[in-house]
Amino acid sequence: METKERCGWCKNDALYEKYHDEEWGVPVYEDQKLFEFLILETFQAGLSWITILRKRENFREAFDQFDYKIVAQYTEEKIQELLENPGIIRNKLKVRAAVSNAQAFMQVQQEFGSFSKYIWGFTGGGPIVNTRTTLRDIPATTPLSDQISKDLKKRGFKFVGSTVVYAHMQATGMVNDHIESCWKRN
Repeated sequence: METKERCGWCKNDALYEKYHDEEWGVPVYEDQKLFEFLILETFQAGLSWITILRKRENFREAFDQFDYKIVAQYTEEKIQELLENPGIIRNKLKVRAAVSNAQAFMQVQQEFGSFSKYIWGFTGGGPIVNTRTTLRDIPATTPLSDQISKDLKKRGFKFVGSTVVYAHMQATGMVNDHIESCWKRN
């Protein structure tokens, strides 16, 4: 049986390893997928990513497959329904932020043509490849995540602090933070 060297944060959990191997750090340019990651990252704030991954399918179902056009139109009745859904994180502020973030997301699309053009504009359109030897070398924030966070907040987004933004950048491949010994590095 072949064993692959992976980034240490995902070891010994099949779901984490699958996410690491198939998604984490892979460049995402499609708005729908970028919105999904943005919403999942905002719900992750203060929690572990594995908690979110384990509830991901429930989130997809609860949030209409992360269709931002639908989420932006959620009524108070729908918000209350979400707050009663045991399959997701039932944080009132985060649920409400998902709705307002969908609205802000669409405003960015109108201004830039797509959210992808906007967010990838911060990196010049392609991934930033970092050189990380160990997990300790990976920061929680960077000056660029600080800048993006500030700009998103200015545009009305919520729960988009620099740590959340950097996690989003890693998840969507805006930065490649696979450690040098990881098979996904290159």
